[in-house]
Amino acid sequence: MANKRDLKKDINYVLGDIIEAVYVWEYSNTDKDTKKSEAIIDEAIATFDELIAKVNDRSVEDKKAHFKAINKELEDKGRALIEKINKLG
Repeated sequence: MANKRDLKKDINYVLGDIIEAVYVWEYSNTDKDTKKSEAIIDEAIATFDELIAKVNDRSVEDKKAHFKAINKELEDKGRALIEKINKLG
């Protein structure tokens, strides 16, 4: 299992890439309303804050299982955000 530092990097990269994808969509679709895309960015930032807080939680008994659960949550939420980007069209 990845250590705390690697997990934080993964969270940063995944959600950063999602936000970047939204900006690319907005740039290439300047004629479309950006309310939905801005909501995706806000959700990505909230997810980032939530996951980093969970990683930094020191009261966890089984760190390996805790980090594995955070990684799974990152995967699930990341996929959901990507689906929302794909539906922006």
